[in-house]
Amino acid sequence: MSIFSQSQNPKKQALINESLKNDDIKTQFVVLNEKSPSYLDFKNIRLVYYNKLKSNVLDTLNSFNNKLKTANTKINEQHTEIEKLKVSIQEINGNLSNVTEEKDSIDFFGIKTTKATYNTALWSIISVLLLATLFFLFRYNSSNKLTKEAKTAFKEIEEEFDSHRKKSLEREQVLRRKLQDEINKQRNA
Repeated sequence: MSIFSQSQNPKKQALINESLKNDDIKTQFVVLNEKSPSYLDFKNIRLVYYNKLKSNVLDTLNSFNNKLKTANTKINEQHTEIEKLKVSIQEINGNLSNVTEEKDSIDFFGIKTTKATYNTALWSIISVLLLATLFFLFRYNSSNKLTKEAKTAFKEIEEEFDSHRKKSLEREQVLRRKLQDEINKQRNA
């Protein structure tokens, strides 16, 4: 063993020490493997270097474990936030469907109806009123025509009646004169 420990020169030792202090784990393994002396199929690594490498590896593993725990914590927090967002999205979708339902509905005689139903009812009412208006307009025109005919017939009958009354009055006057003349003749006679 003393032969091997003396066989390492101070430059190699300084290089290994420097590598164990500053380099990453992979480089430390490579430097330690290359710079350590060999005996048959074995590498002679100083116990100090082995312990230092072991400490570095364990520190690195602990660091990765801490990073992994931190990452898992962040992932869990993000999952929690995602769940909150899902709940929030479901609430928003519910609110959106309520708003859409309200937007698509109208109060019609105190009853909530959809716009399509409202439009159908409105146009049905307008159509019925239009048909009723046309019906009554037609009836009015028919009645107006009958009224005009009746007025014309009434005027004709009234004219006939006036002419008949005049004739009757003239006849009556003629008869009264004749009667008066007869009465006067009878008195004088």
